[in-house]
Amino acid sequence: MSCLQKIICRLDSPKNRVLAFSSQKLFTTFTRQLTVPSFPPNQQTLKSLCSNGQVTEALLEMATLGPEMKFKGYDTLLNACLNQRNLRGGRRVHAHMIKTCYHPPVYLRTRFIIFYNKCDCLSDARQVFDEMRERNVVSWTATISAYSQRGGIYSSEALNLFIQMLRSDIEPNEFTFATVLTSCANDSGFQLGKQIHSLIIKSNFESHIYVGSSLLDMYAKAGKIHEARGVFDCLPERDVVSCTAIISGYAQLGLDEEAMELFRKLQVEGMSSNYVTYASVLTALSGLAALDLGKQVHNHVLRFEMPSYVVLQNSLIDMYSKCGSLSYARRVFNHMSERTAISWNAILVGYSKHGMGREVVELFKLMREENKVKPDAVTYLAVLSGCSHGGMEDRGLEIFDEMVNCKDGVQPEIEHYGCVVDMLGRSGRVGKAFEFIKKMPFEPTAAIWGSLLGACRVHSNVDIGEFVGRRLLEIEPENAGNYVILSNIYASAGRWEDVRSVRELMKEKAVTKDPGRSWIELDQTLHTFHASDRSHPRREEVFAKLKELSIKLKEAGYIPDLSCVLHDVDEEQKEKILLGHSEKLALTFGLIGTPEGTPIRLIKNLRICVDCHNFAKFVSKVYGRKVSLRDKNRFHHIVEGTCSCGDYW
Repeated sequence: MSCLQKIICRLDSPKNRVLAFSSQKLFTTFTRQLTVPSFPPNQQTLKSLCSNGQVTEALLEMATLGPEMKFKGYDTLLNACLNQRNLRGGRRVHAHMIKTCYHPPVYLRTRFIIFYNKCDCLSDARQVFDEMRERNVVSWTATISAYSQRGGIYSSEALNLFIQMLRSDIEPNEFTFATVLTSCANDSGFQLGKQIHSLIIKSNFESHIYVGSSLLDMYAKAGKIHEARGVFDCLPERDVVSCTAIISGYAQLGLDEEAMELFRKLQVEGMSSNYVTYASVLTALSGLAALDLGKQVHNHVLRFEMPSYVVLQNSLIDMYSKCGSLSYARRVFNHMSERTAISWNAILVGYSKHGMGREVVELFKLMREENKVKPDAVTYLAVLSGCSHGGMEDRGLEIFDEMVNCKDGVQPEIEHYGCVVDMLGRSGRVGKAFEFIKKMPFEPTAAIWGSLLGACRVHSNVDIGEFVGRRLLEIEPENAGNYVILSNIYASAGRWEDVRSVRELMKEKAVTKDPGRSWIELDQTLHTFHASDRSHPRREEVFAKLKELSIKLKEAGYIPDLSCVLHDVDEEQKEKILLGHSEKLALTFGLIGTPEGTPIRLIKNLRICVDCHNFAKFVSKVYGRKVSLRDKNRFHHIVEGTCSCGDYW
């Protein structure tokens, strides 16, 4: 039994429970107990100066009063310093107390903890706490909050303080629980968080709105969305914080349809939304590539004149980029009054995913010229990836050299080295990419080897491809894509015995491909298709049209690429399997459901296969349609049979 579990058992008795006060109520209670009805006459001037925001003058008045300063004067002056984040002034108040031998009550000492925390002086706040001979629930909560707000390495100290608090026989209130739970979201704190949940139940705080919101947020961040939903459903009342926390939990885990379903349900129930709610909804819409619904949310934000918080604007940029509408994303970016590194990264990643390398480089140049926000590791990753996808390999290699030489103080990480491998492979320098991997200061990941394997397939480098493919089968034997690419490399060299060997190995290890899913949005409704899907209401119409398409495209020169089929069946069956791929079903439904000449926008959860890519190119050419397809890696903009990816992805 852990120390926390023992303490929980000790606190199980109802008679040991105390009435929970909010911080504000508790401060008010202390003030009423410790203050006199009005300011002493000799401190009226100080009161007036603080009321007018003249803190400097009030500090001079404090010095004049000397030992005559009492609780009310100190409290008023400290609050004035707190409101202005006046660190120097607050320290003068603290020093005056020490010099005049004034012994502040618990309330004032707690205010100093809050003051130093607000002024980013955590060590000073902790020193005040450590020197307190008497502590109450508010002083403990204020100190725990000072650590939990900072997160990261400070979370463990917040949890240690909480355990010390329980050992000191001070019982936590709802604000203590709500505060400490924010430090339990990481792997190391989650087990402790579950124990704290037990204590919350025993202390009858589970139904409290603040505690419930923190609980569901903790479970959601730990990926336990079902537990988070259970807490949410048991809340007797819900506010915007709890509703936003559960919607955000679904969205962050990629459960976009569930997030939107819950958002609609809560709206019907009368939920009020704030900018964080809409940012979470936009995250879900980004995953679904639901442009029309995204525009509706944007219009709603504008209509209700919601403040233009950077977080919300960043989410809009991300949503429009992932929905294939870069012009809208750039418009939001251009009208931002304040831009953070996340804002720049969002628009750079957007251009990068669309293969617009020139625009990425120009925007990166503008970021440097403005010199208001420094590029970070994500910025460089977006730029290098943009250069790779945009066919600007030489410029990308120059930018990587600038990184190595610490031009912006950002050291290259394993992901940046991966971009260089991709750039070298894309430009046909497969041997150089292989040598580059050998000299990297990092152990190459499966993603880096996979990038090189793809380059070997495109550029028919069998020797390196064989080595890399075999290496990948050792690293991630469950990844079906590696088997397919390696067998394709062997097939291109006519090594059919090796092709059979790879397929047999795949069967022996029972490797299966992740199920493909594709979406298309029509009339603000998302239609989802799975491979060989027959669940759609218009399935018969879709399959009839698909057969018609297959005949028409073959007449135009389309030849199914049977190497994309993993199953050991005859060629006729392979072609039938290919025809049932989810992106072909979604594309066919788009042709049926949209007017002639209208662009078709699709999204797929995996990387698009070679055959479906060719199929979409022929549809674009034969039917005169622009096809925009977002797969796991990037956007494919296909116009008149030509794709923006240059047939390399």
